[in-house]
Amino acid sequence: MFRYIAIAWNDTQPASATVARDLGKAWQTREHWDAALLRKGLEIYTTGTKTGVNDVYQLEGESGLVLGALFRRSAFLSSSAKVAKLSSIESNSIRQSGGRSLVTDFWGRYVAFLQTSCGYTSVLRDPSGTLPCFLIEHQGVTIIFSWLEDAMQMLGPLVPWQVNWDALAAQLLLGLQGGTATTLKAVSQLLPGQLLDIQGRSEVLLWSAVHIAGTPVDCKVPEAVQLVRDSVQSCTSAWASCYDTLLLRLSGGVDSSIVLSCLAPSRTTSDVIGINYHSPGSDSDERHYARLTAARVGRDLVERERDPGFRIDRVLNIARMPDPVPYIGWMNAAMDARLASAHAAPGLFTGAGGDAVFYEFPRWWPAADYLHNKGIDTGFAAAAMDAARLGKLSVWRTISQALRQRPGLHRTPLGSNGFGDLLTAELLADDADKRRFGHPALDKAHGLPVGKYMQTLALMHPLGYYDPFEQDSAPELVNPLLSQPLVELCLRLPTYLLAHGGQGRALARRAFASDLPPQITNRRSKGGMEEHIKAVLQSNIELVRGLLLDGQLARRGLLDRRKAEELLSGRPTALAGPVSQIHALTAIEAWLARWPG
Repeated sequence: MFRYIAIAWNDTQPASATVARDLGKAWQTREHWDAALLRKGLEIYTTGTKTGVNDVYQLEGESGLVLGALFRRSAFLSSSAKVAKLSSIESNSIRQSGGRSLVTDFWGRYVAFLQTSCGYTSVLRDPSGTLPCFLIEHQGVTIIFSWLEDAMQMLGPLVPWQVNWDALAAQLLLGLQGGTATTLKAVSQLLPGQLLDIQGRSEVLLWSAVHIAGTPVDCKVPEAVQLVRDSVQSCTSAWASCYDTLLLRLSGGVDSSIVLSCLAPSRTTSDVIGINYHSPGSDSDERHYARLTAARVGRDLVERERDPGFRIDRVLNIARMPDPVPYIGWMNAAMDARLASAHAAPGLFTGAGGDAVFYEFPRWWPAADYLHNKGIDTGFAAAAMDAARLGKLSVWRTISQALRQRPGLHRTPLGSNGFGDLLTAELLADDADKRRFGHPALDKAHGLPVGKYMQTLALMHPLGYYDPFEQDSAPELVNPLLSQPLVELCLRLPTYLLAHGGQGRALARRAFASDLPPQITNRRSKGGMEEHIKAVLQSNIELVRGLLLDGQLARRGLLDRRKAEELLSGRPTALAGPVSQIHALTAIEAWLARWPG
């Protein structure tokens, strides 16, 4: 489990220097930790480094370092993209550009620390945001870290670990908005592509999904198809080069099947084992599709039944995180860890992110995007028909919607987490105040057409990197479809291209049609776990009732206790309450139980 923790301070301030030295002393002799950099004003410690997977890239003159995995843009379409060592030219370019050349000339999973000759420190998180980067200010010292438990061990009772209730309320109302605040008052985060000057406290976005989305490329469908194919293959191959053996969660859907096709024996030397999880239910058993893909690609497939006996009380004892952990995605974590150990596979690949990257939004938005980009010309009729098919509307209704849509009218709706019926009226009325927790680039996003705005919004929130359940025994999570080059490409491709022909994921389907069974590329249904999570909820219903009805959300007037009680009663009700949202609220209550007050 690769982690880092750093201490940065102004060495001209004696009080700060004393605090920093005291904090660093224990870490210099801490078991399994290495001192990656020890300089006046900056100390960096790492654990779990592994050559070729998670490296420490030193900049010349001990002027800083880059932690994680780096690939060169110049070698993007070749097999030699992985960086073993930074050249002196590259190192100088990174330093002299203030980190900008990392964003333009490299990609990967990294956090960079840069220090000037005057001792000023800057921190840069890569545009994918895969590797977490959190910060705590303590007596003139900044602690930068990836894993909260490490920071808590370093600081202990020196920091008041209190819930940021305003930030939590914003998440309930609007979902993850991607701002710098977390739901712990003491902890903030560096955003993907953001550079922070520690001493000057100035922040600048060197990379912005909004800016990328605002610079569309104009190309024909065949060219776009080839660009998507090359980019997906290159990103997946680059990540695979880090692992001799890896697992892939193969659901049987389009995205994970595309990733597996890029990991065919002819395309990587890595040994790849597919994993399919299944459970009873109309949409929960996709073994048929997974078997078709595995046979076509020529990879082994391991099938396992999801555990219906998952105990939600486990969530009360997982690693503490700066934000609540939606545990539904981690319910197979123990099985992932066992399979990774059995196959000696340190990496776990997924097809996560494909919905947003490849554009699977069943709405009429591409017609409005076409009008925004090109106006009414000879191509608009075809774009409107595609959008009507995608959104399951008539062509005339689609055109009407598109004509009425204007940039700036779209914004994240209240209750977008699906909690609307369960939140109190007082919370729902507190809209404007909560939007301050949004990503700073959202202020500039309203000039985007509606379809591109929604796609961009969906790609501004990195997925979880660490397994809070299995921790050190978990395989490393890799999501190739969320790699920076591919995300940039698909943000620049207009939605009416991405949905050409009225299909979600249209370009991706066409790009890999020759590599996958037609049952996969033509598939319109999407598997899920609804029956499984219903069974888990039912087997844990008493614990869930206790957590929600007597929990802090209800006591603080955020959750409508009467409605929650009705929804959990087992009686028929008119209230809308998807099972997944009950689990999400339970996860929040379990997280709250870990903190004082």
